[in-house]
Amino acid sequence: MPDEPVIIGKDTSLRAVFAQIEKVAPTESTVLVTGETGTGKEMVVRALHARSQRCSGPFVPVNCGAIPHDLIESELFGHERGAFTGAMHARPGRFEVADRGTLFLDEVGEMELSLQVKILRALQERVIERVGGTQPRRVNVRVIAATNRNLEEEVTRKTFREDLYYRLSVIPIHLPPLRNRGSDILELARYFLGTYCSQNSRESLTLSDGAARMLLDYPWPGNVRELENFMNRLSILAEGPRIEPADLPEKIHRALHSGQAGDAAARTRQALADAGSAGSGAGPLAASAASGGQDFVWPKLEDLARLGMTLKDFLGCMEHNLLLEALDRYEGSHQQAADCLGIKRTTLIEKLKRKGLLKA
Repeated sequence: MPDEPVIIGKDTSLRAVFAQIEKVAPTESTVLVTGETGTGKEMVVRALHARSQRCSGPFVPVNCGAIPHDLIESELFGHERGAFTGAMHARPGRFEVADRGTLFLDEVGEMELSLQVKILRALQERVIERVGGTQPRRVNVRVIAATNRNLEEEVTRKTFREDLYYRLSVIPIHLPPLRNRGSDILELARYFLGTYCSQNSRESLTLSDGAARMLLDYPWPGNVRELENFMNRLSILAEGPRIEPADLPEKIHRALHSGQAGDAAARTRQALADAGSAGSGAGPLAASAASGGQDFVWPKLEDLARLGMTLKDFLGCMEHNLLLEALDRYEGSHQQAADCLGIKRTTLIEKLKRKGLLKA
């Protein structure tokens, strides 16, 4: 039985994906996994295979966008000897190699219409013909496809066959972008840091509050793959033992300074506000939160679990937001901000330094 991939996250949208995997994996249904590049579509497909009745059979991935158009038919269906120049021997295709297992068609939206017809026949009749051959060959495979394209729009534009779309998407599973997964960002960052620090034989690294806030506010256009790349880099280059804002890649700093992260930051603040408003414990604070003027209610333990945060994470985020709000209200005056927060000016400056918020 193949090792099941580890999918990290506690966000509500990801829990829905886990539930779908549990229901769909044991069936023979075709599945279409959609999501932006880097969201982890192949991990979901591998999890479906690992939990299926075909788990002891082969898992055969094919990147439809990486194979030249004039070769992909031979790659999928195989070819007979002499089928084309250079075909010195007969060769089975991926459909045959995946017999009694799972065939993963990655980036399925890249296929040309002429090939889509043959894929449709293979799905409907479970029969293929090798290039240059006339002998039908029965295949027993489960097909799972993935794409970062909107195939419904492709169908409307007549660049993807409608009948194939419905054949592939019997069960659709959509992966949310990382920027919409709240505190999963920090959980993933810590997981990757731990993994790569271990691989690179160095002591564990931790994230400072300032660095954590920047990771939460960054929009992650490359999704989980980009986060993993950054954590791998930091496991090698960061001086440690704590990662500070200055250690983060320049790309993150540029995005935050240019305002690209506004929506992500708002969602993160809303997630924290939601954690408070969701609680029903006693003692509402007589302060109006940024989430529409509702009274803040102390969060309960299940709220922290829902956000995937520790107490330290939550308190750090609360403090970070209050420091920024006080500085904004008093236009950067350290003394007035400190008075508002009920702390000494020197204490405020020290906190700003620790969080990487003190402007030169």
